[in-house]
Amino acid sequence: MSEHTYDVVVVGHGVAGLSAAVSARESGASVAVLERAVEAEAGGNTRYTEAYLRMASLDEPSEDLVDRLLGDFMGHPDPGIMREQAYAPAKQSPLLKAHHTIDLDYIEAFADQAGDTLGWLTGHGLTFDHLPTLFLTTSTTRMAPVGGGLAIVETMGQRAKELGVEFHYETTARDLITDDTGRVTGVRAETPQGRAIFTGAVILASGGFQGNAEMQARYFGKLGLTCRPVARGGNYNKGEGIEMGLAVGAATAGNFAMFHAEPVDPRSGEAEAAIMCFPNGILVNARAERFTDEARGPVDAWYERVTREIHDQPEGIAWVIMDAQGMAVPNVRTGIRTDQPSISAMTISGLADQLGLAAEALEATVSAYNNACTDGEFDHSQPDGLATQGLTPAKSNWARPLTEGPFEAWPIMAANVFTFGGLKTTASAEVVSRDGRPIPGLYAAGEMTGLYYSNYTGSTSVLRGAVFGRIAGREAAGGGA
Repeated sequence: MSEHTYDVVVVGHGVAGLSAAVSARESGASVAVLERAVEAEAGGNTRYTEAYLRMASLDEPSEDLVDRLLGDFMGHPDPGIMREQAYAPAKQSPLLKAHHTIDLDYIEAFADQAGDTLGWLTGHGLTFDHLPTLFLTTSTTRMAPVGGGLAIVETMGQRAKELGVEFHYETTARDLITDDTGRVTGVRAETPQGRAIFTGAVILASGGFQGNAEMQARYFGKLGLTCRPVARGGNYNKGEGIEMGLAVGAATAGNFAMFHAEPVDPRSGEAEAAIMCFPNGILVNARAERFTDEARGPVDAWYERVTREIHDQPEGIAWVIMDAQGMAVPNVRTGIRTDQPSISAMTISGLADQLGLAAEALEATVSAYNNACTDGEFDHSQPDGLATQGLTPAKSNWARPLTEGPFEAWPIMAANVFTFGGLKTTASAEVVSRDGRPIPGLYAAGEMTGLYYSNYTGSTSVLRGAVFGRIAGREAAGGGA
């Protein structure tokens, strides 16, 4: 078995792993990056995402960042444990430090260092701007790197190579190596040449488990069968990083029973083939019945919860139905990212036939919806309060009858953007043990660390990957905070 010695070994090549590698190298460490994919496909989810960032400017996060993260429903934790959050860290019990809920210091570090991290990335050649999104209505401010996540992978990957970081492609980390004191001293990995040992402090940044059907079945039950990764890169995320951490006693955070859900066209093989136009139409399931309020508020704030309800329908499928009036809404097609054509017909019964739905049932559903629509002023640019009356489920905004052919429809399923459950880390990106202590020599960042519970705080995943990847690299290299 071959052995390779470094100061820091980074597992993963996305925004978190590359940020960690560059940061560790800048701190003077020798660094290796282990990546399962071939070089042309390296980068996991980051390679394919548009990488929206919840930022008001290059220097400041959106003002709702902290409140949104802390306001996520985390179940009903013991208040006797949670009140210790007000204590100084030295007085907090191991129960709190290992608890699955959010670490307040972690959130504070995230918000405080977001702007500085974007400045650091800018210094390495990335450019950020307020770029258009696919959302017709929005609830917060966003920026994005010019060129999206691919620009992050290419720019930071090249910068890491220039600094002397060594990359090992087609190399999969399998398990962590520890010494007699419990310190993590490296990883065992599978390489094209066979098994190898990579020694050094370890930073896990290999994403969640959306590419692992067994783990999805383990944590999501039967619903694991009817979702798939939102982009090709997610198929490389098979959860070994999480399992390696658990094997050495890591504590967890986030909700292992849930994932970030995005509504996509199941017919498409394109990355993020999103269908976000449903607030201007209706959603029906395989029984040709409406099952949700399609327009509870700005689509960027509500699409995930609507997608979860789609996922709960028979076979995890629904159809959005639009009429000519809905399709005439300005920029509505920006929220239709599929490369597949709509299914269209001049009548509702004709559309039902093409969708394989019972025509009488769909006609009855559309008729009931149309009869519940009321007169009022329609405003596509913001929640307008134009709601149905006497209909269950209601439609709270943008409710106009579907009467003008041609009628168009797209199928929608829930795509797994990333999984919510992961390893718990400190504000210094140290992996925490179930005894509430940092595991020496082990750090983690990105989507394999737990943060989300019941609803994704949009446009934060890439941002936190960069923030805590940078922190992890610095800490693992011994550079301090």
